[in-house]
Amino acid sequence: MSETILKVAGVSKRFGGLQALSDVGIQIQRGQVYGLIGPNGAGKTTFFNVLTGLYTPDGGSFELGGKPYKPTAVHEVAKAGIARTFQNIRLFAEMTALENVMVGRHVRTSSGLVGAVLRTPAFKREEREIADRAMELLEYVGIAKYADYKSRTLSYGDQRRLEIARALATDPKLIALDEPAAGMNATEKVLLRELIDRIRNDNRTILIIEHDVKLVMGLCDRLTVLDYGKQLAEGTPAEVMKNEKVIEAYLGTGGH
Repeated sequence: MSETILKVAGVSKRFGGLQALSDVGIQIQRGQVYGLIGPNGAGKTTFFNVLTGLYTPDGGSFELGGKPYKPTAVHEVAKAGIARTFQNIRLFAEMTALENVMVGRHVRTSSGLVGAVLRTPAFKREEREIADRAMELLEYVGIAKYADYKSRTLSYGDQRRLEIARALATDPKLIALDEPAAGMNATEKVLLRELIDRIRNDNRTILIIEHDVKLVMGLCDRLTVLDYGKQLAEGTPAEVMKNEKVIEAYLGTGGH
């Protein structure tokens, strides 16, 4: 039987008079690529921000790897096992690619402030291990040759790959990708799809928001469609594509 990695139910979020999310829930199995799609303003990013601790939900239950967790702060969510990327790339521009990945890895380290200040043997050993793992991840995403380049000097597509490497450095149970193909050209999208397929084939679990419907339909095992903060449909890409409510939400009715 498949292992449920993420189980979210009854999520709601209001901003003043706007009900941004209403009773939203998803369930993702290990090794799946799960898509979250919908028209602009559907609530996709709000759901991501609630899930990853940027917004505090008004209601809902959250389980990760079979254990309840509270998405109350970004660092706590990262420790629980969810790593995310952002639609607008958030790298440390003046750090090298290697250093950016090492920053992500520190969430799984044990050396404290005293060890860092005193440069104890245990701290130095752990730093070497972090650097080695970071280099492995740069190789994994295909940009190891840029390890010593400042992140701001990388191409747009390589910066996206660097963000994914940094997310992987936290050893997450779930990787949440927010519009990973945004701004990419056709060649970069092909490389992104190959990378996501590789991550999935390594039995990792991915939740993805993406406006490129063709990319999503070709990547995802299952999809949830949001519209005005409510769940419109859920199922395989083939099932979702044939759903009349989904067609109407994206294309409108004949009268519009």
